[in-house]
Amino acid sequence: MRLPLPSYRLLPVAFAAAGILLAGCATMPPADDKEALEEFRATNDPAEPFNRAMYDVHQAIDTAVLRPVAVAYRAVVPPPVRTGVSNVLSNLRSPVILMNDALQGETERFGITLGRFMINSTLGVGGVFDVASRFGLVPHTEDFGQTFAVAGVEEGPYLFIPILGPSNPRDLLGFAAGIAADPFTWLTFGNRDLLDALNYARAGATVVSTRESLLDTLDDVQRTSLDPYATLRSAYRQQRAREIANTGSGATAVAPQGLGTGLGNSAPDAGQP
Repeated sequence: MRLPLPSYRLLPVAFAAAGILLAGCATMPPADDKEALEEFRATNDPAEPFNRAMYDVHQAIDTAVLRPVAVAYRAVVPPPVRTGVSNVLSNLRSPVILMNDALQGETERFGITLGRFMINSTLGVGGVFDVASRFGLVPHTEDFGQTFAVAGVEEGPYLFIPILGPSNPRDLLGFAAGIAADPFTWLTFGNRDLLDALNYARAGATVVSTRESLLDTLDDVQRTSLDPYATLRSAYRQQRAREIANTGSGATAVAPQGLGTGLGNSAPDAGQP
């Protein structure tokens, strides 16, 4: 899952890791093995050995830090408060969603996003309450990775970056563009220290909120899947295809982006291998 705001400091690491991927490329099956060759191309994971190593690194971080914090958050914070935190984080993403609605020529969705932001920022007390949904303004998500896809940019090979989660070169570029374009990344309110504090607070809340929302799903993957790495890879790619085609499931598509699986935008279809 992709971390916003101060995670721009992680971008050099992410892109460096992407460059190293060439050193860990899997061997392409022989041309006469049609079935194996088709599977190799379908998974789009030529650097699978390297990606699996990075997944193991991420799992160690998740086991030691991310999941325990998410479990504690669920245990201590009441559901209405957790919902309010998620709503605020989703509302803060509205400017970036609005930009991408416009870039994709989605006039109706642009109007919905603008209406949701205005209503939830005022009547919803800064986004704590999703009042806009009561007016029929159904939430959706857009990002620059989706916009690049609509413009015809190929996704490139599958990547797994520790902390950031599943991605690909197109989505990494979109991730960086989203940070650069987000006005809340740069609004200092005349105080740079305040900006840094707000950015770190937002990032931390996003990580915890998103990881908590995926506790049951990811636990199920670890418990039932013979190959959790392949399951998450498939779920991520299927979800991104749905988001690009604007066929995601309405209200579940606004969970705040976070880190852990790359699946922070909506509930993953983790049952697919």
